[in-house]
Amino acid sequence: MTSPTGHGSASDPAPKSQSGIASDIEPDEKDWTWVLQRPCDECGFDAGALSGRQVAARLRAHAVSWSTVLHRADVTARPKPQVWSPLEYGCHVRDVCRVFESRVNLMRLQADPTFESWDQDTTAVADAYGAQDPMVVSVELSAAAEAAATAFDAVTDGDWQRTGRRSNGATFTIETLGKYFIHDLTHHLHDVRG
Repeated sequence: MTSPTGHGSASDPAPKSQSGIASDIEPDEKDWTWVLQRPCDECGFDAGALSGRQVAARLRAHAVSWSTVLHRADVTARPKPQVWSPLEYGCHVRDVCRVFESRVNLMRLQADPTFESWDQDTTAVADAYGAQDPMVVSVELSAAAEAAATAFDAVTDGDWQRTGRRSNGATFTIETLGKYFIHDLTHHLHDVRG
C-alpha cells in the first residue's frame, strides 16, 4: 500500500525529506471501502466482527496503544526512506480522529450530508508531521480519540443507519463509518508494529 489518503489505510507513505516534510508524495487513490466487505489481509481487521456500539471502546484502546508507540525511542525513525516514521503515522491518526469525530457529528445532525474533502497528504506536508513533538502528539491523539469515542457513544440505537457521503459519492452509515475508521487506526498500528 502507498501513502494514506482520505480513502483508507496505507503502509508506505511517499518519500519525505530529512526535515520531515514530504517531497514527491504519491497519493493513494485506491478506494479502501472494500474493508467493509472482507477482512484486511495485511492487518487482519474484520469489519464484520465489529458492531457500531464497539467503536468507542476500540478507539479508546487504540489511543492507549498509540501512546505507547509515541513514547518509543525510535518514534522519529523511518524503517525505510519512503515509509513514514511512527511519529508521522501518529500525527496522521490524530488528524483522522479529528476528521471522523466531525463526520459522525455531522451525520447525527444532518440528513445525508456530504463530507468536506480532506487531503491528508497536503496536511502531512503543511503540518510538518515529521518535525512535531511526539509527546505533544501523544496528548493530542489521546484527546482526539476520546472526542471521537464520545461522539460514537452519543449515537442512539435508531441513528446507526443514518447516512453521509464523501465527495466521490461513497456512502456510509454511521456504523460503517465507524468500522472504516477503526480499520484505519488498526492498520496503522500494524504499520508501526504497535
